Amino acid sequence: MALYTALNASGDVHFNLINPKTNNRIRMVATDPDTGPIERSELAKGYEVEKGKYILLSDDDIKSVKLESTKTIDIERFVKVEDIDRIYWDHPYYLAPDGKMAQEAFGVIREAMERAGQIALGRIVLSTRERLLALEPRGKGILAYSLRTADELRQADDIFDSISSAKPDAGMIAIAEKIIQQQEGPFDPSQFTDRYETALKKLIADKQKGRKTVAAAEPEETNVVDLMAALRASLEGKSKSAGSKAAAKPARSGRAKTRRAS
Repeated sequence: MALYTALNASGDVHFNLINPKTNNRIRMVATDPDTGPIERSELAKGYEVEKGKYILLSDDDIKSVKLESTKTIDIERFVKVEDIDRIYWDHPYYLAPDGKMAQEAFGVIREAMERAGQIALGRIVLSTRERLLALEPRGKGILAYSLRTADELRQADDIFDSISSAKPDAGMIAIAEKIIQQQEGPFDPSQFTDRYETALKKLIADKQKGRKTVAAAEPEETNVVDLMAALRASLEGKSKSAGSKAAAKPARSGRAKTRRAS
């Protein structure tokens, strides 16, 4: 089988450091703070075990634990897609049969998985590193996602524990739900572009053609709703309404006292 990355990196803008006086690309020189520049061939990799203390590893040490890259995916189990928390999904790939001989076997596996509604979990070695893959049918092929390991992820409780457990105001939740209903709609990825990348590409194209560059235009007005601003405005409206009612009560109370006095 053949594995292809599903991401198009050619759309990203990448820069190199250039000396504008010479137009030469800058070469980063490895430097020891005590002895000065040093050849990279003389360096070793170090793993910090505590502040300022390292375990040194040679290239031979690292090669001794490297795994040989392989096109073989070892399937370990099948699971329901909802069993995999989305936080574990990482890099997407397309999996396709590698040549005519693999077409039939590939088709059998893909069709069986689709009928069962299952995702396959398997292991593959990519660039000497073992990766866990989740495989699911996609069109005529298979979409493969590398999965993060539990050790790579921070515990959510470390971040969320400081969030208040107090119940939000029911009225404000109702307002938020109405705003959500007004803004709901289908997901169309073509509507979401990286405006910064687009502006950079235009800037580069203008410079290449010798045009005078100008500041990027402000984003076009859309029907985007600032949910928190809408909730604050509603809350302020309620506060003003409550204040007006409170101010009117003494007047009614005063008239009542006058009638009783007479």
